[in-house]
Amino acid sequence: MKKDAFDRRAFLKGAVAGGAAAVTVSIPRPAEAQQTPAAPPAAGSSSPTYTWLNADEAAFIEAVVDHMIPADELSPKGTELGLNIYIDRALAGGWGKGERLYLQGPWKQGVPSQGYQLPLTPAALYRAGIAAANASCVKSYGKTFDKIGEPQREEFLLALRGGKVEFENGPPARVFYATLYANVMEGMFSDPMYGGNRNKAGWKMIGFPGVIAVHYQNVEKYRDKKYTVDPVGISDMS
Repeated sequence: MKKDAFDRRAFLKGAVAGGAAAVTVSIPRPAEAQQTPAAPPAAGSSSPTYTWLNADEAAFIEAVVDHMIPADELSPKGTELGLNIYIDRALAGGWGKGERLYLQGPWKQGVPSQGYQLPLTPAALYRAGIAAANASCVKSYGKTFDKIGEPQREEFLLALRGGKVEFENGPPARVFYATLYANVMEGMFSDPMYGGNRNKAGWKMIGFPGVIAVHYQNVEKYRDKKYTVDPVGISDMS
């Protein structure tokens, strides 16, 4: 891979660079960002059932997670790990609805230490951001993100990450990318009960034992030694 290429594994090593700075801008709430029902899967389809994402949004998310997490010797691809399901559940739940966000305004440009500064719930940010990202891809490549090739996906995500893409009639592109990137990371390493990290593949890849409280008795025994154990999730404790 070229030195300046989009490192699809780099996110496993750290958080989103520049994410805090990216969420300090303000935009008006777009009417089209309100929630709409998710499209049901076609009869006989093997596609996953989504709670919040509609068909176009699901196609975008599936393409993104499979590009960021390709199937290789480290893990299966993103959709096989359930990262698309993790994101869909998060958007359908309290986080997506912005239940813990202050959304009353006033909407003025802030500073990085003030955190998220948009008049959009995370779900509305995704809805507007995916539509804007697809529109940008159509303008640049003639097709939506899920239909362009791997080199074009990589080029687009690099530009999105680097602040070189500006959405027309959409949210700040870097805010959308930072949120999406963080959610992919969360889905890779969250407890499997939330939809991602299927078969604990993310935990196994980094040697994380899971629900750490059950391993406290081995802290001293394995100090400075490799500790190998099958990861334990929350569902395994019930």
